[in-house]
Amino acid sequence: MFAARLGRCASNRWPAASSTGLLCPRTIPRARWNSTAAAADGPAISETNRAEATMKRFWEDVGIEKRGSTLAVTLDGRPLKTPGGKVLTLPQNKSLLASLIAAEWDHQATLLKPHALPATSIAARAVDDLQEGVTRAEVQEALLKYLDTDTVCFYQDHPPQLERLQAEHWDPLLDWARKTFNVEINKAESLLSSSQPAETKEKFRKVLAKFDQWEMAAMERATYVTKSFIIALGLVTKHLTVEQAALAATVEVCSQIERWGEVEDTHDVDYHDVRRQLGSAACLLSNV
Repeated sequence: MFAARLGRCASNRWPAASSTGLLCPRTIPRARWNSTAAAADGPAISETNRAEATMKRFWEDVGIEKRGSTLAVTLDGRPLKTPGGKVLTLPQNKSLLASLIAAEWDHQATLLKPHALPATSIAARAVDDLQEGVTRAEVQEALLKYLDTDTVCFYQDHPPQLERLQAEHWDPLLDWARKTFNVEINKAESLLSSSQPAETKEKFRKVLAKFDQWEMAAMERATYVTKSFIIALGLVTKHLTVEQAALAATVEVCSQIERWGEVEDTHDVDYHDVRRQLGSAACLLSNV
């Protein structure tokens, strides 16, 4: 199996692979991932469309190939493509990410499980949409809006378990953000009285403007997963580990578990999902 060979150099010729549509977590994109021209009476006949239609594994082998100065994950010798129709190529310094993407596809057994392809979908997002242009600008503004409703800015003084966890995970994070970026960040107890200074938003806008496509994709996913611009910024700038970011994002849930216990098939599922999504964002930033 491919997973047993992840330690090999990505430049080695591994068993081949094929071009398929990348499937975002929990959703199936409507965009076609065609490598052939569309038929006059419908979409192109391709392995990609077959995968979308059947949601079944059709490839035998997964591999990683060098393509010029980049790496491509392949299925039966054909490269994966993004929803936008681009070959999913990665810089050679992202061999860890390439190995993770390949492992995701190799671990798809019989039926495709889109939620099990977080590294694939986030890499495709970076390649398709976040290098420059309108989409990147829209994402930047959408992320900045999270500052006014940021998870780590809403404190409660009850119960004691919640108070303790807020102080443990949020206070140091807010102090770091204020000092590192020289900004004012307000705390609040209600969404109705929530807002951050315009100067703070402008400084963070300039921070986002300097991010490359990989950092922007990681920032987007981490913000949406944690409901916090500040937690996401801590993860992307490597101030926080994945585990630290996950704990900061789940302070309220953890306080409830301390008081009432864990709900099986709910809290445990969320626990792993948050770390899987944040882990994919962290791996996207790796230069190994």
